Amino acid sequence: MGLDIIGRYCLWLVGANPDELAKCPTVLKRIEAVRDFRASSKAAGTRKSAATPTLFCQIAQPDSDYIIVPKTSSGKRRYLPLGFMSADVIASDSVFLIPNATKYEFGVLMSNVHNAWLRQVAGRLKSDYRYSKDIVYNDFPWPSPSDEQKAQIETTAKSILDARNLYPLTSLANLYNPLTMPPELRKAHTANDRAVMAAYGFSTKMSESDCVAELMKMYMELTANK
Repeated sequence: MGLDIIGRYCLWLVGANPDELAKCPTVLKRIEAVRDFRASSKAAGTRKSAATPTLFCQIAQPDSDYIIVPKTSSGKRRYLPLGFMSADVIASDSVFLIPNATKYEFGVLMSNVHNAWLRQVAGRLKSDYRYSKDIVYNDFPWPSPSDEQKAQIETTAKSILDARNLYPLTSLANLYNPLTMPPELRKAHTANDRAVMAAYGFSTKMSESDCVAELMKMYMELTANK
């Protein structure tokens, strides 16, 4: 699932009962077409996967709730539009996946703190952000919240999801367009920003450059002994 909600469907046949497949001639026809297409490939790995035509060649789908991170996103957005998905939603290859996710991780990653870090260290495709799991995500310094602060972030993260759900037919691209972002969603993000900054011990009056400077100090401390 990417930034839009255009209907895209796949036949997810992991664990499918052969008897049920046998009763679906249309599905069988598609399975046969996949097998024949793979068998005629010049790539040895693709030809090998012809033996399992009911399965994707590569399966990275989590069996838990997960966060999707778009690999490329408009530089005009204040917040990178992440998704918080259940395991029954199949992700495309246009996103990174963070498995075993909770609303706490979602809240921190949706915050102005993480987005300030993103704007500083991410690559660019023209003016768009190119998210990197190694540079942006793996190097990002996480807070050390108290139990109360963590619970507060979970609450504000849920408020972001609830605000999105007020517009179920609207794409994330439009929800996070600075010109069309709904006031309920903007308000939810402001509360989440404050909760995450509190977990870092940052002042809400801190500028973005000051925030990045503090994150860089944390990063240097974390890597000093490596």
